[in-house]
Order: sequence, then C-alpha cells, then structure tokens
Amino acid sequence: MSFPWAKQYEPTNPLMKYLDEKLPLPRLVYNAVGAGYPVPRNLSYMWNFGVLAGFCLVLQIVTGVVLAMHYAANDAVAFDSVEHIMRDVNWGWLMRYAHANGASFFFIVIYLHIFRGFYYSSYKAPREMIWLIGVVIFLLTMATAFMGYVLPWGQMSFWGAKVITGLFGAIPLVGESIQVWLLGGYAPDNAALNRFFSLHFLLPFVIAGVVILHIWALHIPGSSNPTGVEVKSESDTLPFHPYYTAKDGLGLAVFLIFYAAFVFFMPNALGHPDNYIPANPLSTPALIVPEWYFYPFYAILRAFTFDFILPAQLWGVLAMFASILVWFFLPWLDKSPVRSGRYRPLFRKFFWVLMVDMAVLFYCGGAHAEEPYIMISQIATAYYFLHFLVILPIISSIEKPEPLPFSITEAVLGSDEKAAQGDSAGTAA
Repeated sequence: MSFPWAKQYEPTNPLMKYLDEKLPLPRLVYNAVGAGYPVPRNLSYMWNFGVLAGFCLVLQIVTGVVLAMHYAANDAVAFDSVEHIMRDVNWGWLMRYAHANGASFFFIVIYLHIFRGFYYSSYKAPREMIWLIGVVIFLLTMATAFMGYVLPWGQMSFWGAKVITGLFGAIPLVGESIQVWLLGGYAPDNAALNRFFSLHFLLPFVIAGVVILHIWALHIPGSSNPTGVEVKSESDTLPFHPYYTAKDGLGLAVFLIFYAAFVFFMPNALGHPDNYIPANPLSTPALIVPEWYFYPFYAILRAFTFDFILPAQLWGVLAMFASILVWFFLPWLDKSPVRSGRYRPLFRKFFWVLMVDMAVLFYCGGAHAEEPYIMISQIATAYYFLHFLVILPIISSIEKPEPLPFSITEAVLGSDEKAAQGDSAGTAA
C-alpha cells in the first residue's frame, strides 16, 4: 500500500547513493521492513508469527544444506549416514537435532499463523491473494516435510512412505501409475529415496520464492490488524522499524528459548522412537503414523471405513486433500463485512469449537485405528467440513456484529479527545 506519509529513503553516504542509483537494494529493504513501511499501530504479538515462520525457513535451509553434505541418498547406507552425522561429523548432532526440531517448530508457528488468520479473517478482501498464496506455502511445506521424514530411512520413514504413497493407488485408472512414478517402482527403495532427497532439497528454495510473493502481496493492501478496521490516517500507523522490529525481536527471543530447550534437553520428544530402527520391509510397526503435525489430516484420512459408491480409501484421500483445499474458498464462504472475530460474538464461539475439533483430530490421528478413535474421528471430520461449508456461511449471513471503532487510533486511545485530536492531526497531514 502506498502511504503518502511514509518516510522516504534518502541515502547520505556517497557509496549508498551510488548503490541506490545502480541497484536500489537498500531502498527495497527500507521500504519492505524499515521505517519506510508504516503498519497499523495496534498489532499484537499474534502478528509475530510471519517473521518467526520466515526465521524457521532460513534455519531449515541452512541446517539442511549442511546435512546434505554428509547424507547419502542410498537405501543401503542412508540410515548409517545419518548415524555418521550424529556421531562422527563435528557438530553433526546439533545440525541434525536443529533440523528435525526446526521442522516441528516451523509447523507450530505455521499453525498459529493460520489459526490467527481464521480468527481475524485475514482471508477477506483486499487480502485474499495473501491468504491464497499462504495456503500454497502450507501445501509445499507439507510436501517438503513428508519427503524429509523419509530420508533417515528408519522404520517409520519406510512404512510412512509406503502408506502415504499407497494412497495414490486408490485413485481410479491413473492411481497405480502415479504411485509407481512417485516411487520409481512398486515399493519404497533406492529410487524413491533419491527422488525424495532431490525434491526435499529443492522445494525449500521454491517455498522461499513463494514467500517473497507472499510478502509482496502483503505490501499492496498493507497489514491487517486486530480490529479489522483499515488504516485511515497517519495516526493509525507506526513505522515498522524500530517499533515492530523490536517487538518481533522479543518474540524471536522467546521462540528461541523454547526451541533451544527441545534441541538441547529433549531432542527426540517430538519424533518417533521407531525411526531409530533401520527400515525393514519384512517387519511392520504396531502403529504406523506420520509426524505429529500431519495427525489431523491423517485422522480425516482414516475416518472413512466403508464403501459408498466409491471405495472408502478413495473417500479418505479425497477428504484429506479437501480439508486443506477448502481453505482456498474461505474469502467467498465467509461473507460478513466485519473481519475481526473480536467484534463477531457468534463467530467467536464457533471458532473455539473448531479449535477443539482440531485438537480432537490431532489426538485421534496419533492413536490406533480402533474404536472409539475411529468413531470420534468420523464425528470430528464431519464437523470440520460442516464448519467451513455450512456454519461459516450461515453465521456470516445472520450474525449481528458488535460496533466497530471508528479508527485504529480510537481503538488504541479510546473515543476521547486525545483520539480525536490524533485522528484530525493525521488527516490534516
């Protein structure tokens, strides 16, 4: 968004003047994350998750490149190469644990970022393109994480690859061909490992490119805010630097404390113990599960247990993909003119019901495929789709929202003389 009151980049150093004329990279950074980018003055710490996700992506790329220097994508030695990294490579244990736990913390941040988007309706116009690109980033991240989970070539890596790629075999006519193309054969082996390693190394750089598009799309309408009210004057905004760089810095420090606690004191808490057993195609684990951040979608996949027109397995595959694809349609399913859940009492109640429903799916996804977990998964899956396809459109049509503040300044300072003076001063400027 173009703000007439935004501070302009004016280099004073002769070298910076020359660089600004020939390659205006400092100007780009200044306008993107510096004082030249005004943002709403009322952003809470819920707006830290975008920066934290960017930090996690950089962390994963750096540690991943180092690990790739020592990893061998061969089914005969892949497991041993991971053990070699852990035991013989200088600081290899740190790189491996930082990368493995970094994936889990990346998804924690992404889920919080998405849930914040649900609550504050960040998918609404004029920011629907930001939301759509964000869902694409999530899908790419899921694909990258799945392929990375296969690389250690432990028991859960092998059987997870076999089960997940086997789902494509349920697709009529072309399913088996897709499965063979993904694996390079009829079962996970050396060909599959090479494919997954190549894509796992490549996709993070693709994600980084899409993140740049995500940030670019964000800078066109500007950041949203907890009230959902658009910026109206200079008094509604603050420069991104130093105000929000300091706020993001504090959020990053808190994040690093929790992240370091897992890396150094409980590095295997978020992983599966069976993955420290070499892959054995002749020994099926008692419970085959993906990484924890896939649990809700795995629960949706397993919720379909009987054939109805189509095979149950195909219904499960379709529902699993549809559970994410439905997010693409949120800008048009939620027609309420009010964005923030803070001023939508009925929406707010059902939002928390959805969070409970997601928590149930998380739990059931990691449990055995037996009763009562199957029945609970079926109920939770039914409500999940009911929320987005039925409840949300109805709420947006019948709900009576609470009164919105006139401006962001009024929401921060209150509807008093001080707020009025601030708004009038900004309008005059």
